[in-house]
Amino acid sequence: MNRQKLFVASCVSLVTTAMVFAIRGDIADPLMRAFHITAEQQGLVFSPAFWAFTIAIFIGGAVCDTVGMRSLHILSAVGYIVGVLLVIFAPRPATPTPDILSTPEIKSLFDSTSTTLLYAGFFIMGLSQGLVEAVINPLTVTIYSDQKTKRLTMMHAWWPGGQVIGGLLAVALTVTFHARWEIKLATIMVPAVVYLAMAMSLKYPATERVASNVSTADMWKQATQPLFLLLFVCMWMTAASELGPDQWFPKVMGDLVPNLSPTAGSGVLFLVYTAGLMFVLRTFGSHISHKSPLTTLVVCSLLTFFGLYWLGSLRPGASAVVALAAATIFAVGKTYFWPTMLGVTSEQFPRGGALLISLMGGAGMLSVAVALPIMGGKIDEIVKAGGNAANAAGAALQMMSWLGLILFFIFGALWMYFKARGGYRVVQIHEVAASK
Repeated sequence: MNRQKLFVASCVSLVTTAMVFAIRGDIADPLMRAFHITAEQQGLVFSPAFWAFTIAIFIGGAVCDTVGMRSLHILSAVGYIVGVLLVIFAPRPATPTPDILSTPEIKSLFDSTSTTLLYAGFFIMGLSQGLVEAVINPLTVTIYSDQKTKRLTMMHAWWPGGQVIGGLLAVALTVTFHARWEIKLATIMVPAVVYLAMAMSLKYPATERVASNVSTADMWKQATQPLFLLLFVCMWMTAASELGPDQWFPKVMGDLVPNLSPTAGSGVLFLVYTAGLMFVLRTFGSHISHKSPLTTLVVCSLLTFFGLYWLGSLRPGASAVVALAAATIFAVGKTYFWPTMLGVTSEQFPRGGALLISLMGGAGMLSVAVALPIMGGKIDEIVKAGGNAANAAGAALQMMSWLGLILFFIFGALWMYFKARGGYRVVQIHEVAASK
């Protein structure tokens, strides 16, 4: 077993996942025009990004030990390729019809083979995204059992890294080559083919739980532990405060500082900047969360609160320097949330294996599906009352900022709890077994 190659394959597969998110957002408008679908129908087509992802990561985590990490990793890569090809080669409707363009019913989306294949393609890609997370997290904590949080943080650097790659690639293909949306979408297959080839050539280990002969019943029992349940609830809030605002971030920043880059789009540049900052911090600052994960979560919660609240207070025409400062604080704050939450879970509940890590990841993604309509409802409420869209989006960001403050107190209490017990320490799976 070559753990470095396994780690690289995990990183490449996470890049693929991030590129799907970045490129899908870039091709949204031309895709809608090509298939003559409404905005409502487009929302349905893109919805598997959240719920199919969640289903796949939950199921993948439960069967990971039975099916094997290698098989699931290969299946995820094949899914990306098949999903992309289905979307690209789905037949286009010859001409738009008034019925398709005007009907409010979602069911009309499936009146044609073309849009059914379109939905199927994104559904399969959503499943692949969930399978990737279901594999690479338990794989990383297995091959690096002595530095779980550090390696999880380094690996998840390639989430923002993949967003940078996908975002810049989409902009370059548009500005330089005026590329069609099909070409942009096809680029996702490149990293998918790379990690498919790697996965097929590598030997994967049994997970840490299986290697230590921990029963499946014991694994499920860990999900009922009070500390895990508290962390599970916190994961909903950390992910919502990170990924929820991320969905609105490019538009909000573009409205606030529209003249920063009229050609490429100010919002895209801000997204690339914050994603790039996260990549650097996770790659070269992974020792921070590894050394003191709870302290990291406390500080990140406070920074996320201040950063989001400050961003929400900005108004159109704000100074680029001020906007950049607020965005920087938010970016630093959210950097360590996701990998550190997974790291703490794996360090405190090693007997929970792939299941508990997948439950945490699934909760994080599902929380975004809950947070987005709440934020959208807040924006609609203010716009209907006569406010402008930019100010409404700012109010939604401030609303989400309070999650950071709540998390600050929860993680602070956890820090004091562990301090009273002699400080935070990693639980070794053999120690737990020996204490039974």
